[in-house]
Amino acid sequence: MSGYWILAIGIAAVSWLVQWNLKRKFDKYSKIPMGNGMTGKDVAEMMLRENGITNVQVRAVNGTLTDHYNPTDHTISLSEPVYASNSVAAAAVAAHETGHAIQHAKAYGPLKMRSSLVPVVSFSNKWVMWLLIGGIVLMGNGLKLGWTVLAIGVGLYGMLTLFSFITLPVEIDASKRALAWLNSAGITNSQNDAAAKDALKAAAYTYVVAAIGSLVTFLYYLSILLGRRN
Repeated sequence: MSGYWILAIGIAAVSWLVQWNLKRKFDKYSKIPMGNGMTGKDVAEMMLRENGITNVQVRAVNGTLTDHYNPTDHTISLSEPVYASNSVAAAAVAAHETGHAIQHAKAYGPLKMRSSLVPVVSFSNKWVMWLLIGGIVLMGNGLKLGWTVLAIGVGLYGMLTLFSFITLPVEIDASKRALAWLNSAGITNSQNDAAAKDALKAAAYTYVVAAIGSLVTFLYYLSILLGRRN
């Protein structure tokens, strides 16, 4: 158990550093203007047009780093610092989210798998901790039902972990599509292409750390489950 807590604390520290680095990079590249004056909204709409996608709407949402693509209602939501900004960071983020829309249009396998897990993940997020803690408490009181409750909780946490790992290729592929298009369309050039890559790389690290953290926690509860079974 002590080994798990050492890992958990270490992952939490790394996660904080990765989030801090992402914010630092975003702030840095948000101050570098695009020479063509295109805003995040302009970049997303142009990328959609050039990929023949006409059923996706680009809209603004509140917050910072709240950008996302919703395959259910075909909307690309860009945060306030991205939607109306003409910075390198805005262009990179807008193109990345548009990359998800292109994945959806082309029926990209990992995205389809990820989308199919959303209902299960939504249910798991709501109940998983109650089941894990409840199972451990019940087993601690000598009730056999506790093992079953914990087993269900571990199974649900396993789905969350699977979701985290499926998210990795989805995010990495969206960034690859974004960077390739930004370069081929002449949106970025030799002066700011590296900045766009760096911004999206910093974002990708957050998903890697989240997946590793989820796996470590899953293995921890699985070890409790198997240990109590024996």
